[in-house]
Amino acid sequence: MVDADRTFVIVGGGLAGAKAAETLRAEGFNGRVILIGDEREHPYERPPLSKGFLSGKEERDSVFVHEPGWYAQNDIELHLGQTVTAIDREARTVRLGDGTLIGYDKLLLATGSEPRRLDIPGTELAGVHHLRRLAHSERLRNMLKALGRDNGHLVIAGAGWIGLEVAAAARGYGAEVTVVEPEQTPLHQVIGPELGQIFTDLHAEHGVRFHFGARLTEITGQDGMVLAARTDDGEEHPAHDVLAAIGAAPRTALAESAGLALVDRKHGGGVAVDASLRTSDPDIFAAGDVAAAHHPLLDTRLRVEHWANALNGGPAAARAMLGQEVAYDRVPYFFSDQYDLGLEYSGWAPPGSYDQVVLRGDAGKREFIAFWLRERRVLAGMNVNVWDVTAAVQDLIRAGTKGVQVDPDRLADPSVPLAELASAT
Repeated sequence: MVDADRTFVIVGGGLAGAKAAETLRAEGFNGRVILIGDEREHPYERPPLSKGFLSGKEERDSVFVHEPGWYAQNDIELHLGQTVTAIDREARTVRLGDGTLIGYDKLLLATGSEPRRLDIPGTELAGVHHLRRLAHSERLRNMLKALGRDNGHLVIAGAGWIGLEVAAAARGYGAEVTVVEPEQTPLHQVIGPELGQIFTDLHAEHGVRFHFGARLTEITGQDGMVLAARTDDGEEHPAHDVLAAIGAAPRTALAESAGLALVDRKHGGGVAVDASLRTSDPDIFAAGDVAAAHHPLLDTRLRVEHWANALNGGPAAARAMLGQEVAYDRVPYFFSDQYDLGLEYSGWAPPGSYDQVVLRGDAGKREFIAFWLRERRVLAGMNVNVWDVTAAVQDLIRAGTKGVQVDPDRLADPSVPLAELASAT
């Protein structure tokens, strides 16, 4: 009963927060666990918002992390629809929007991120959308159904993962889609120009129009409704709705006002945490999108905005809050589904970090694995419509961090087992 008089507070009602609460109970913590979320919904997962739920393949209830009754059964105190407005580190309390003060012994910030906004005329129009929350996805889903019925036009600003997944969902409903992207290929900051053309071709085959090398400068409308979207090269695209999919920013305002160490936006932003996900205050931790963690495997500070980081980071932070030795060193991972293409990406290979891309398989059939290498060490791998290889790909990445080099010709040869390459010296 040593923990019975301790209170652990979790700020953030997403996957990271819910899994942290689950882990605290699974590890035997019997004190108070209080989870505070600024949405009225129970904690839910975000990938379905641009994938299965948005496309109509999954029902609303499928997005939730736990059944509603799970929280009471596990004595998790929920404060939903409540915003934390301040942290008093000296008093070890958090203040809610209604003035309530809640004391804590340990505090976890899992405040996530928020969509970046277009800073152009016309964003106040009713047909301008963002996608981050369940309510956003519900609104988008209804909008896409209407566009499909009426042969309506959707303009998407940004050809990143969210933009492309929404484009695929929109085409599934029959909506007309134009994607405006300042780079010359989709996903430029993630997979580089070498593989971007594959996604250009995939979406073009499904009727998506791309406008590369341009940015939106104005959204025009009438009577509060969208009519068109203009770009900085003088083009005008007909539009009934516009989606801003230009990235997300970590929600650091609460941490900043509390005086916690942050990472500047130029270096990815976020709350600075060590490998155990502890902030500059020893009683406060951060996990998920908002955490910029020192990654012991990659030996760099990294902020990851993907499902797996929330899924695994929340439990890691919970264990660290309990005083366990934690070194959060999971290989970054995410997945995407677009039409009949499914992929998994592991590792970290930002532009400029690699000197070679190796393809293994048939890129023409979109059944392959791509590897990003630096000095013959594997930095990242992406399997496209090839399954059950993630563990082997991640083994290669881990081997690469130890200096293991691979022969690019053997790496490209599907007859050579990936496990054999990972064990090479």
